[in-house]
Amino acid sequence: GLRALDQALEALGDEVQAHIHFQPFELNPNMPAEGQDIKEHIAEKYGSTPEQIESIHETIRERGAELGFTFAKGERRIYNTFDAHRLLHWAEQQGKQYALKQALFEAYFSDLKDPSSHQTLADVAQKVGLDRLRAQAILDSGEYTAEVREAEQLWTS
Repeated sequence: GLRALDQALEALGDEVQAHIHFQPFELNPNMPAEGQDIKEHIAEKYGSTPEQIESIHETIRERGAELGFTFAKGERRIYNTFDAHRLLHWAEQQGKQYALKQALFEAYFSDLKDPSSHQTLADVAQKVGLDRLRAQAILDSGEYTAEVREAEQLWTS
């Protein structure tokens, strides 16, 4: 999705001036800390068979490859992403929200990293030029919790 949007905006050139601002939205706000196997989750939530799930994943991998993005094969888990949204809120203030979002997608989809892990989140923040110690302090505290919850409510009400 994001890679396709990037390419579409690039193709439009100067015809469109776009500023992308990511809003927090948790797909699975009640997901336990250890996450859940994604195939198990999809089967439970949508009633999909293993064959249907694999077919969908293959289609997604092919589309990603067409756009220059790698969706890794392998066992994947789905996690709660609230702490990632807190970091994205802070990253926007630092002018690095877009870079962090891209790097988080890569960490999860390409490298099969856990986006709820504070270690992963701090690593990714540092990778895009954010202060690792500040990122860790945010993650270790409840900082930006109220702001992110408020934004979530705005977009889900």
